[in-house]
Amino acid sequence: MKYIIETSRLLMREMGADDFKDICSILQDERVMYAYNGAFNDEETAAWIERQIKRYEEYKFGLWAVLLKRSGRIIGQCGITMQEYDGKPVPEIGYLFAFDYWHHGYATEAAAACKQYGFGKLHFDTLYSIIRETNTASINVALRNGMRPIGTLTKHYRGIDMPHIVYGVSSVL
Repeated sequence: MKYIIETSRLLMREMGADDFKDICSILQDERVMYAYNGAFNDEETAAWIERQIKRYEEYKFGLWAVLLKRSGRIIGQCGITMQEYDGKPVPEIGYLFAFDYWHHGYATEAAAACKQYGFGKLHFDTLYSIIRETNTASINVALRNGMRPIGTLTKHYRGIDMPHIVYGVSSVL
């Protein structure tokens, strides 16, 4: 298996259909998915994985499975996806981790590695994180990743308007 990113505690690789059960344990947990206004069902989870596979094919990046090195267990997902902001597609660092792995610094570690990958390997000038304004934990990860608020937008999802804050960081020349 080819790993895309390695940190001191984590390995990151493309996810696939074989990861369905592990991804379900994340996306079908109400505690994890509160910023999405609810957990996913099996069909939504399968579509989520398929969307990542299409991103790998189209962009050569997407959200990757995050594995704990010491156990090989999938504990989350983190990566770069193209998202709409200010009328154009922008590269966004996104992350979702299983509830049992919150507050251990894994999201910050993975997001920082994605930032380095986005600037060093993908040659983006600016990276973004678009975070629901009520998602304090994800906001804190973005801030620890050197990002600062640069704008706002509202996403309409699951029948409600969700205000989001757009965070950004530019590469150091």
